[in-house]
Amino acid sequence: MTDTQDVQEKHVTGATIWLTGLPSAGKTTIAYELAGRLRGEGHRVEVLDGDEIREFLSAGLGFGREDRHTNVQRIGFVAELLASNGVKVLVPVIAPYEDSREAVRKRHAAEGTPYVEVHVATPVEVCSVRDVKGLYAKQAAGELSGLTGVDDPYDEPKNPDLRIESQNQTVQESAAALHALLTERGLL
Repeated sequence: MTDTQDVQEKHVTGATIWLTGLPSAGKTTIAYELAGRLRGEGHRVEVLDGDEIREFLSAGLGFGREDRHTNVQRIGFVAELLASNGVKVLVPVIAPYEDSREAVRKRHAAEGTPYVEVHVATPVEVCSVRDVKGLYAKQAAGELSGLTGVDDPYDEPKNPDLRIESQNQTVQESAAALHALLTERGLL
């Protein structure tokens, strides 16, 4: 294989990188930071932002357990489809239930598509201070119920491929840690 072919092969290896964590944990910020770096290196990259998916692909779904599971499965299907076609797919989605995330992992394994689970393990106390979308404030005021990690469950990943404590490092450091893992796994 020539050097040019080797470079082309590396750039078409797809993978799904799922960033799970509480609301305002930093999932989307880290995903976009890494996406910019990967694009700069010549990789094909898509970010499947949970809020955008809710608006366009999962409109009409609520936030009960069954609807959340359906949402995660839809996102997992699209992610696997893209990844199997050479795209690095960054998925910053809460995906609060272990069984839903495991079903996505199994779909990827069945198709032979690389899947990496990243737990952005920011404590709820830090997330509530960040409160990017005002969800924690609405929940505290009684205007919102079912907030993941507060009055709705969040199953922390038991064995994520990477755990990022975003409160202890910069966004760039978090993205660099994930980049290093992808490199180590031969996905870059």
